[in-house]
Amino acid sequence: MPLLLGAHTIDNGGIDMAARRAGKAGMRALQIFTAIPKYYGDKQSIRPERVERFRAALETAEMAPEHVVVHAAYVLNTATADDEKWTRARDGLAKELERSTALGVGAVCFHPGAATGHDRESAAKRVAKAITHALKTVKTGSTRLLIENTAGAGLTMGRTPEEVGLMLADVPDTLRERTGFGLDTCHLFAAGHDITASRAALTKIIDEFEHAADGSPSFFHLNDSEGALGSNKDRHVLLGDGKIGREAFGWLLADKRAKKVPLILETPQLNFEVADDDDTPDPYDVKMMALLEGMSAKK
Repeated sequence: MPLLLGAHTIDNGGIDMAARRAGKAGMRALQIFTAIPKYYGDKQSIRPERVERFRAALETAEMAPEHVVVHAAYVLNTATADDEKWTRARDGLAKELERSTALGVGAVCFHPGAATGHDRESAAKRVAKAITHALKTVKTGSTRLLIENTAGAGLTMGRTPEEVGLMLADVPDTLRERTGFGLDTCHLFAAGHDITASRAALTKIIDEFEHAADGSPSFFHLNDSEGALGSNKDRHVLLGDGKIGREAFGWLLADKRAKKVPLILETPQLNFEVADDDDTPDPYDVKMMALLEGMSAKK
């Protein structure tokens, strides 16, 4: 079965155009925003006509909705000890799950946020509480809510396998099937996990997350890192242009856990000014897809 390769494509003209550009690039997976990522989005619903256009675009692109990941807003801090900010983050996460469920996509991924109270165990419980609230608020649908590991800057949660596992541990057992986690390669490397040392080292790192979280990753973000190992810098560059290099991505594509889950590029794009009605794929996306497909053929 071909790997589910895709990207967070440019959405000028709407998320339906993002899907059409992905299809033109030969992608089998996609990542999108459903709202402006710099705002909480805790009041914003999604219009039925927007849902219809998106579903039609996925059909044209021959892409299964379950292979689409929605990235939640960057500002959501479900780990914060500030009650007002936590409540808005909690509600923003629930609203994101509502919008994504209406679209019928496979998952929502989100950054858990920063432990502003400096107590990381309590912060992990707050993340779990926000996940639980979202899943109980949106009771129907198959869209899952997935924690993304982080680069570890400052007080951010999710740098280690243990923290990812801790955040998921407090989600009630009855809801665990609807949640999980995914791994970003840039974040792993920046957080100090050396996925470049060897294929065995990369396998062991994924094993550790799998064991701590009691489950396999539900997506991978494929990003090279501008920053050095352990730099805690979340700076994505094209595969092969950063400190990770190309070889580690070949090892990842060959790992059994990369099968049947979305493998999403979040690398730089070239043509940010593409016209709203132009479904031409971004040249950098085309370049990265060719690279990954070549690696996949060799694995």
